[in-house]
Amino acid sequence: MFFLLLILLSSSIFFFSRTQDDRIAALSDTIIFEFRSALSSEMAQLLSFSLALAENGDLKEALQKEDESNGYQILRNITERFKKHTHMTSLRLQALTPDFFILARSWDEGFEGMPIWWFRDDLETLKNNKQPKVGMETGRLLTFKSTIPIRSNKKLLGYLEVIHLIDEFSVKLRSKGIELFALMDEVYLEKASLMRDFPRLFGRVIANQNYNISLKRRIEDIETNKLFAKQFFMQDNRLFLWEPMYNGEGDEIGGYLLVLSENSLRNFEADSQNFLRFGQFSEEDIKQALELNGQNFGSFKSGYDRDLVGLLSKLHEEDKRELEQEAREILNLYEKNELIDIILDNKYQEKKNGVIE
Repeated sequence: MFFLLLILLSSSIFFFSRTQDDRIAALSDTIIFEFRSALSSEMAQLLSFSLALAENGDLKEALQKEDESNGYQILRNITERFKKHTHMTSLRLQALTPDFFILARSWDEGFEGMPIWWFRDDLETLKNNKQPKVGMETGRLLTFKSTIPIRSNKKLLGYLEVIHLIDEFSVKLRSKGIELFALMDEVYLEKASLMRDFPRLFGRVIANQNYNISLKRRIEDIETNKLFAKQFFMQDNRLFLWEPMYNGEGDEIGGYLLVLSENSLRNFEADSQNFLRFGQFSEEDIKQALELNGQNFGSFKSGYDRDLVGLLSKLHEEDKRELEQEAREILNLYEKNELIDIILDNKYQEKKNGVIE
C-alpha cells in the first residue's frame, strides 16, 4: 500500500509538472507571437511615415541645391511638430546625398558633409537597388531605421532616414507588463562608438537605456543555456523569453530578452478570449505588420508598389503629383488581370454592370 501510494504521488507530481510546462510553453508562444507582431507593426508604421515625408517639396529642393542650412531647418521643424503632437518623442531625421554623405540632420548641426557609409553596412544593399528599406540597424546606436530614396521624376536626389530609438518601444511593452532588454552582439561595437560604455548582459550590449536596473541584477545569474535552448525559462516566478534580433538584411545581430512577472503572466492568461493585448496597435496595424514580415504583397509585385499606390490617397494634391507619375509608370508594367486583382483586393463590393476595359 505504501509503495502504491508513493507511485500515485510521484505520478501526480509528474503529470502536474508536465501540465505546468505545457501551459508555460503555450503562453510563451502566444507572447512571442504578439511581440513579433508589435515589432513588425512598429517597422511598418515607420516605413509608411518615411514614404510620406520623402515627398516633402522643400526637402527635395534643399537636396537639389545642396542647401545644408535650409535642410537642417526643414528637418528640425518636422521633428519638433511631431514631438509636440504625437508619441514619437525620440524621432530623428537625416537627409543624405546619393553617395551617403550627410546633408543635414534634425538633432545636430556641424556634421554636414560627413560620410556615413563607412560605419553603416546596411547601406550597401540600398546603394545597389535604391529601394526603401526598414529594420533594426546597427550604427553609432542600435535603432529602428527607415531609409527612403528621394527622387525628382526619375533622378535620385538623395535619401531620407527616419530614426526611432528602441526606448519608446520598450515603454509600450512595459505598459503591458513586459520588461524589455534589447541586447546587441558586442562585435558591432567596433562601429557603434556611442554604445561602448553601455552596460552588458549575457555578454551583449543593452541597447535600450530605459531598462529595469533592479531587474537586471536578478537576471544576471539565470541559467542562460536553458533559456537559449528552449527560448523560454521560468525562475523565481518570472518568465524569461528569448527572441533573436535580426537587421533589415536578415542577419542575426543580437536578441530580445522579455521578462514577465507572475502578476503579468496571470493577466495574460486571464485574457483568454483575446490575446491581442497590444492595444495601441489596431487590427489593421497587425495585418500590415504580418504582411510586411512575411513579404505578402497581395496582388502587387512588391511591397514598394503596394505602399506607393496606398500612400497616394493620404497626400495633399500638390504633394502627390510626381508620385502619381511614378505610380502610373509602375502600374503600366502590370497585366490586365493583375490590375483587376488589385481593384478587387481593395474591397470594392458594389455590384457593377458593364465591361472592364
